[in-house]
Amino acid sequence: MRRTEQRRAAVVALYQHDLTGRPLSDALGPNASPMTRALAHAAADRAQELDAILDRHAHGWSVQRIQPLERSIMRVALIEMLHPDLAPSVQPIPAEGAIDEAVESAKVFCASDAPGFVNGVLAAVLREVRENALETPASSAEETRGRTQGSP
Repeated sequence: MRRTEQRRAAVVALYQHDLTGRPLSDALGPNASPMTRALAHAAADRAQELDAILDRHAHGWSVQRIQPLERSIMRVALIEMLHPDLAPSVQPIPAEGAIDEAVESAKVFCASDAPGFVNGVLAAVLREVRENALETPASSAEETRGRTQGSP
């Protein structure tokens, strides 16, 4: 099974779990791949964390207002973007690839405005992650410079 299909199976299982309250293992079924299981379980286990991230970046939309399928698509993408170690794969997908996969899934499964919304929210998350990564080394370098230069 292609990775795209495995991601989509994780999204569908997560969506069914969220919507019906059925156990995630029932929604996944006995033939789900290890990657599908890992993505779905990681997204379900970290739902509060992921929803807080979505809430911060979905300007004008609370997580509760986001359609459940779109929310499931974005949760799975966020797992691959922020916690690639939780999704077993020979080669982790780059963050941009996770966003592209999410947008394509939204095109297939959701309303016509969903792909743009999914892209905008996930791109905002990626921007924040990269900005934070750039700020950390810079602030450490400034602190080091201040300690080595001493006071006049």
